[in-house]
Amino acid sequence: MREPVYVTKTHLPDRNRLDAYIDRIYESNRLTNNGPLLRELTERLEAYLGVENLLLVSNGTLALQIAYKALGITKQAVTTPFSFVATTSSLAWEGIEPIFADINPKTFCIDPKEIEKAITPETQAIVPVHVFGNACEIEAIESIAQKHGLKTVYDAAHAFGVRFKGKSIFNYGDASTLSFHSTKIFHTIEGGAIVFKEREAFERARLMINFGIDGPDSVVALGINAKMNEFQAAMGLAMLDEIEEIHASREKVWKQYKENLKGKLQLQARNLDCTCNYAYFPVVFESEEALLEAKAELNKNRINPRRYFYPSLDKVPFLRRQECPQSREIASRILCLPINTRLKATIVSQICSLIQKG
Repeated sequence: MREPVYVTKTHLPDRNRLDAYIDRIYESNRLTNNGPLLRELTERLEAYLGVENLLLVSNGTLALQIAYKALGITKQAVTTPFSFVATTSSLAWEGIEPIFADINPKTFCIDPKEIEKAITPETQAIVPVHVFGNACEIEAIESIAQKHGLKTVYDAAHAFGVRFKGKSIFNYGDASTLSFHSTKIFHTIEGGAIVFKEREAFERARLMINFGIDGPDSVVALGINAKMNEFQAAMGLAMLDEIEEIHASREKVWKQYKENLKGKLQLQARNLDCTCNYAYFPVVFESEEALLEAKAELNKNRINPRRYFYPSLDKVPFLRRQECPQSREIASRILCLPINTRLKATIVSQICSLIQKG
């Protein structure tokens, strides 16, 4: 019997390549605290992505929390309800009130017009999301932020390698955060990063992730432990060695889906100014009933897509809720299809057929 197919499948790099990096850990006997592999990964990622002030951290949620702290965001932020829960829960965890602004139902990204409506005298920041790696309306959002004197922290967890108008998408805003969770295109098993616009914010964050320590006998700031370790960095280096191969294999799957499903289901409207990293392939059904029928048909065949993002976060009970009808509507009808580096064309064809059958 064929093994189950899940919405994501972790890419594991060549074992010999990974072992060579791990051998270096054993040789140095350095497991954490800004070791040589972490420094190498930082330099290589900055070069590959075309950014400066990149800070590696232990996961993508802490990346958001550290970014808020480093930028002095304490009161209120406008964000999207159509995202993974960490985008909003990280705000609430830090005592920052999340205010929801509804989405564009075609792009699934936060609607700048709704951001303007949501801003209050307490608002200090905008936290947009590049949903499924699709750039939100960056220029409009930056204009709103400048007009109201707000910080912008982009949740770019899905946007690894994406370029907007010819340069890295992480070069926009006061900070962009990345997730390097094992389900992502590029991963360090767990992990994440923050790219800061200003060096001063980077330096504040660098102290924060290591307990506020700036020397053997000196603690100069409030901090926690959010460091990435050498084994995570080893995985990251091995993954970066294979990133072009990863990208090419996912592109084939993504384009096969698009060729088979375009005009039959609603697909995400892509931002024409940004590149695609082929991280996800979401489809929107005409009704929630149609989605559930298609999902059941896929599940019967050991294929497991995901209702992602569901539910819309304006329905989460522990948050103050501003109803966002567009987000709720899309969340009720959207399904992310399986995509990974080793997914066979025959399976993709079967998925497309079963969806239309369902």
